[in-house]
Amino acid sequence: MTGVTASIPVEDRGELVVAARVVERIAAHAAGELTDVGGAAGRVLGIAVGGEDADRSVKVAAEVDGDTVRLAARLSITYPASVTRTTERARAHLRDRVTELTGLAVQRVDITVTALHAPAREPRRVL
Repeated sequence: MTGVTASIPVEDRGELVVAARVVERIAAHAAGELTDVGGAAGRVLGIAVGGEDADRSVKVAAEVDGDTVRLAARLSITYPASVTRTTERARAHLRDRVTELTGLAVQRVDITVTALHAPAREPRRVL
C-alpha cells in the first residue's frame, strides 16, 4: 500500500483537516502530563459551575486556521509552585505536544490561572 501512496503526486492526495475539538482534547490531555497543573471548573454563560479542582481536566479552547492553531487554556496550579515558571512550562509543553501530535503550528497559547490549590495532604495515621 505504501508504494501506491508514494506514486500519487502530493497535490492530488487531498488534505487533512484537524477539527478544533480534536486539538482541544489533545491539548487538555497534554496539560495533564504536567506536574503542579490542575484543571478548572466548567463554565456556563461565563459562570463557574462546580468548584475549582486540581483533579479536573484543564479546559482548552482552540481556533484552527489552516495549518496554524491558537490555544486558550484555563488551569489551576498547586501551591507553592511558581505561577510564572509553571505557566511558561505549560505553554511550551502545549506548543510542543500539539505540534507533534497534529502537525499544526501553534501560533499562540494564552493561559488563565483560575486557582491555586494547596498540595495534596498525606492521610493521617494513628499509631
